[in-house]
Amino acid sequence: MFQPQNIILKEIEDIYDNLTPVEKNIADYFLKTKNISDFSAKTIADSLYVSEASLTRFAKKCGYKGFREFIYSLKISTSASADNVNEIVQRVTTSYKHILDKNLQLINETQMETLAFSISKSKRILIYGIGISGIVAQEFKLRLMRLGLLVDAVTDAHLMKISSALVDENHLIIALSISGKTKELLNGIKIAKEHGAYVVLLTASKDYSLLSCCDEIIPVAAPKNFTTGTLISPQFPLLIMLDIFYSYYLQTDYATRFSIYSETLSALNNDEPSGK
Repeated sequence: MFQPQNIILKEIEDIYDNLTPVEKNIADYFLKTKNISDFSAKTIADSLYVSEASLTRFAKKCGYKGFREFIYSLKISTSASADNVNEIVQRVTTSYKHILDKNLQLINETQMETLAFSISKSKRILIYGIGISGIVAQEFKLRLMRLGLLVDAVTDAHLMKISSALVDENHLIIALSISGKTKELLNGIKIAKEHGAYVVLLTASKDYSLLSCCDEIIPVAAPKNFTTGTLISPQFPLLIMLDIFYSYYLQTDYATRFSIYSETLSALNNDEPSGK
């Protein structure tokens, strides 16, 4: 069961919140120790003051048959040279595939159909996002505009407060936050919901108390510490889910939507000057 080291560590990060305190101690060891000189179960167990049985349970939670297989995979991966271009390419592409697979597992078709309907009945759509999420908000705004929707991206914290106070039940708010901890955004959608707007939050956070400030949470995949963007773009999981969201909306009335899309495409390709 060979995997590049960064993927093995991501697997540990993904299950971290579901580990027992003893298992988290073991996880921290592998996540934080860069150069492990002795991989024997006895040495690691003694250094962490845990039993070898705990190491086995930890390995199984990571998806391995036992601790020996976990260590074998980890040893092989650490021996690979990061300077090798093929290894770098593999690390990046495997990470993207890992996130893509996780995102697909999170898709709720009924939820997507409901949200596609909410777009159809909304008179105005506001997409909230700050920082990197703001870049995604701008991109999604352009895509929805191409379908003839009245939509705007709000990426400034000050403007987010103002717009949230001016919405009503005719507005749909699509909020983007990988961490689910962006205070300005959370305050904004809370105010918007109080004013009657329908609020949808896309986040990797598992904090279900966020439901108090929105109507729907669309979960996106992101391993622990993914927001730092050290290996692949933090926007990626948001873009995947929004593309799926977009496709569901497009299919609600494909002929009409595609006709509008074609008109906007024609306008973009028309380079003739207006007037005489």
